[in-house]
Amino acid sequence: MTGRLLARGLIAGLVAACLAFLFGRLFGEPSIAHAISFEEARDALAGEPPEPELVSRTVQSTWGLLTAIVMLGAAYGGLFSLGFSLAYGRIARLTPRATALLVAAIGFVVLVLVPDLKYPPNPPAVGNPDTIGLRTEVYFEIILISICCAVIACLASRPLIQKLGTWNGTIIAGVLFIALVSGMQFTLPDISEVPDTFPATVLWRFREASIGTQMLLWSSMALIFGPMAEKVLCAPQRSSSHARTLG
Repeated sequence: MTGRLLARGLIAGLVAACLAFLFGRLFGEPSIAHAISFEEARDALAGEPPEPELVSRTVQSTWGLLTAIVMLGAAYGGLFSLGFSLAYGRIARLTPRATALLVAAIGFVVLVLVPDLKYPPNPPAVGNPDTIGLRTEVYFEIILISICCAVIACLASRPLIQKLGTWNGTIIAGVLFIALVSGMQFTLPDISEVPDTFPATVLWRFREASIGTQMLLWSSMALIFGPMAEKVLCAPQRSSSHARTLG
């Protein structure tokens, strides 16, 4: 059963990645082009020679972007199906489609929203090359912190729900997650390397496109995976019900 769900998770992740690619291509690439133009103009004013272009912008914005987001979608789809397998039947009595949407919402908040609130994505021309190691390290740290806080909140939610009811228990578990994440974020350094002269509109549009791409990826993955999982999980029930009718 888990293997069949995993295969469907990969399919859902790949299809969702293609949709996210189209969104990123339409809404993200213009801000990236503006950011690169800003970087080139800044380097020209400083008298610095242009960096060698190992991969052309045409490839980066088409096949390069598609390859990266498809690989990401496949990875997310596999993890999503495993998370669905763990959650189904254990988080209230939700249908496969509702469970898929819930898992997608949790995955988006834990893996995307929380890390981006602390360390929002930046376009080219933003960021010091000397701190790339530090920035990569703290970004993965905030993801790990977010996952650990989500696990603690989920473990605490079960006794809370049993004692206070589904609504109250879920709300308190959510508040606990927010409190834990907020507290742990203060242990990580703040990193702000946006140049004062960088266009604020370009930065805002890039971050809008980045979060929008992720939202589309997770939501479409859930909407595609839910019906496929429903067929896998509900087929045995329909078969046994049909057999009892014939009997």
